[in-house]
Amino acid sequence: MEIVRNIIEFLGHWYWIPVILLYLGVIVTILAENGNPTKAMAWILVIVFLPIIGLVLYYLFGQEFTRIKKLKKINLQEEKRLEKEWVKLDAQMNNNINLLYSDIGDLSRVYTFLKNERLSSPSLNNELKLLVNGEEKFKYFLEALESAKHHIHLEYYIFEPDNIGLKVLNILERKACEGLHVRLIVDSFGSPKLVRYMERMIKKGKSKIEFYAFLPVTFSSLANSNYRNHRKIAVVDAKIGFIGGINISDRYINSATSDGYWRDTSVMVKGDSINMMQVNFWNSWNMTECEPFDLRDGYLAETSKDIQNKSAVAYVPSNPGSLGPFNLEAMLIALGEANKKIQLTTPYFIPPDQLSSALKVAAASGVEVELLMPKKGDSFLVQHASFSYINEMLKRGVKVYLYTKGFVHAKTVSIDNQLSFIGTVNLDTRSFHINFEINAVISDEQLSQDMEKQFEIDKSNAHLVTLKEWENRKRWKKGFDSICRLLAPLL
Repeated sequence: MEIVRNIIEFLGHWYWIPVILLYLGVIVTILAENGNPTKAMAWILVIVFLPIIGLVLYYLFGQEFTRIKKLKKINLQEEKRLEKEWVKLDAQMNNNINLLYSDIGDLSRVYTFLKNERLSSPSLNNELKLLVNGEEKFKYFLEALESAKHHIHLEYYIFEPDNIGLKVLNILERKACEGLHVRLIVDSFGSPKLVRYMERMIKKGKSKIEFYAFLPVTFSSLANSNYRNHRKIAVVDAKIGFIGGINISDRYINSATSDGYWRDTSVMVKGDSINMMQVNFWNSWNMTECEPFDLRDGYLAETSKDIQNKSAVAYVPSNPGSLGPFNLEAMLIALGEANKKIQLTTPYFIPPDQLSSALKVAAASGVEVELLMPKKGDSFLVQHASFSYINEMLKRGVKVYLYTKGFVHAKTVSIDNQLSFIGTVNLDTRSFHINFEINAVISDEQLSQDMEKQFEIDKSNAHLVTLKEWENRKRWKKGFDSICRLLAPLL
């Protein structure tokens, strides 16, 4: 008892020593885990200025080291599995890149980067269709599902069991009953209703879909909420693929009963690049605990004979365990090669310093840089953090448009009407560094023209911001934007 009393008395006088040691230990851990100094400093500020609460928040949401280490190991295993096939494709990839150089010049360096990093084989002979909004995408999407003969592979961040979701599920169940291989990956954080729905169906023995909820989040794994599978891809029979910003939910379909207008973009892909989209799904599937499948069992298509052109497609996959922020790096290469025009559409604009500098330098050097983002977003803090970057963009000559017709959720970048990025990547830190993301990098004359036409339509439904107007905003709004920007690395 004497020892206990002595310990209590010691702690009563010197309690601050273990507290300081705890804080120092957490801060050292943050510095060791985070390769991103800005993000590390943001967490340190939260812990220092929110005593106890900051520690709890970091424990629940900020710990990364173990998860990232595991993802890096998985990425290395994937690379080794594909190494032999990659070597076989080397001559064809070099030939494709040379052909692209003759068409788009140094913009072809993006494809060289993807080849050298072993992210994607740049392929030609593709047929592409730009799909604007859910009402257009789902028309082709449902037709593709109905036409399936061998397999359907879907990977989505949001999949709601609403009208369109149940319609898709009914087709999937019917195809699975016919003997097709139907595999579905959804993000457990983005699709909680579907996860519960599928768990009930599987428990009752009413589903033959091979289903997996990606990185389930429980109280003991809340840090996993940082690592979300934000991808939205579909592959049908290794013949038709879909990629873009449109999830499976009624909110993406504009109708008379819609609460508001939702502006989004996807692209339908046919041709040789489907195999690389399939490989990306396969890699995601291998990260789950489901039964693996062999790509050679009918999941890869032969070289396209019906489509013979120089329409190029490659993919930029990234995840928290990637060697680098590959989507950011691919964009920086393209932005650096722009000569005339850069058009960007994003729902969230919280650019890393490298992207911010690239856009400002491009505009200052005479390239027309146009940025389209929503006037009213779906996240209060993220919206105001995004607004904090507008002033510096305007000062350097970037044209900023605030979309007023509804919410713009499209994630696209167009360079000189020759190279397009379409996919799931927002122009923010979370997409570049934290989430599982994927972009298609496309060089196709018709698609580039369609992208430019749609951007002009979107501009007609947007307000062009002037520097004078933005600087004359009320001080409290500017101040609040700045406060939200401090949290930008964590948003």
